[in-house]
Amino acid sequence: MHVPVLLDEVLGYLQPKAGQNFIDCTIGGGGHSFKILSYTEPDGKILGIDLSPEAIEKIDNQRRILNLRERIILANDNFANLEEIVERNSFSPVNGILLDLGLSSDLIESSGRGFSFMRDEILDMRFSPESSGLTAQEIINQYSEKTLREIFWRYGEEKYSSKIAREIVRIRRRKKIQTTAQLSELIKDILGFHFHIKTLARVFQSLRIVVNRELENLQQALISSLDILSPSGRIVVLSYHSLEDRIVKRFFKEDNAFKILTKKPITPDSEEIKKNPRSRSAKLRVAEKI
Repeated sequence: MHVPVLLDEVLGYLQPKAGQNFIDCTIGGGGHSFKILSYTEPDGKILGIDLSPEAIEKIDNQRRILNLRERIILANDNFANLEEIVERNSFSPVNGILLDLGLSSDLIESSGRGFSFMRDEILDMRFSPESSGLTAQEIINQYSEKTLREIFWRYGEEKYSSKIAREIVRIRRRKKIQTTAQLSELIKDILGFHFHIKTLARVFQSLRIVVNRELENLQQALISSLDILSPSGRIVVLSYHSLEDRIVKRFFKEDNAFKILTKKPITPDSEEIKKNPRSRSAKLRVAEKI
């Protein structure tokens, strides 16, 4: 069951009202979007975007069952293409934009594309299987030691980046690294008593970010939001690691077209974290178009 993160806070800042339109750039399981729609009846709309075809298919089924096909417009696309998606669907005015950058439970648990080191799956990590981009397996087996080191350090902030990269290059000469289990065991062996489960999380995060160009896409979506939002429209961003949060914080601070509504990021309380452990690293920032 999909549990939307910081739902009350998202609604409190977006302030959805009857007849208003909102964009959910990462509609995922639809937890935020369906709640927003309940406040915008009878004719407010949601433009729901997601790179995962599985996510779009599920929401399509739900909107059909709930008789909401006229109020939920879906786009199986990258939110980096936000302006093009909005233009293609003639979606305006836009009263608010939500960017929930968390990895959906469905991608982790049932995509089979290697997003979690807790499962033995092919190292793919593409949000969309139709993407022509490099897979995590290709990065691990083809990139130079220097590039791998930079990836693990820059996007995972992993202190053992150099050692891990060096040993990956040495080991892959003998045998191709194809699965999450192979990579996980390899890292455990490399680090020995220095190993910590967080190292796996950081390495997997860094690969996923590079495969899907996550930081570049976030930056582009933020830029696009300026032209898309109506005056006084708000953008709400939920980030889950420091790299994303820094980009959002800097963008809001440096662009004079936005008024920052959250001096410090909003984080989940202990009760929410207990109910939904995946929310523990979430940070919510909000800005309003002047």
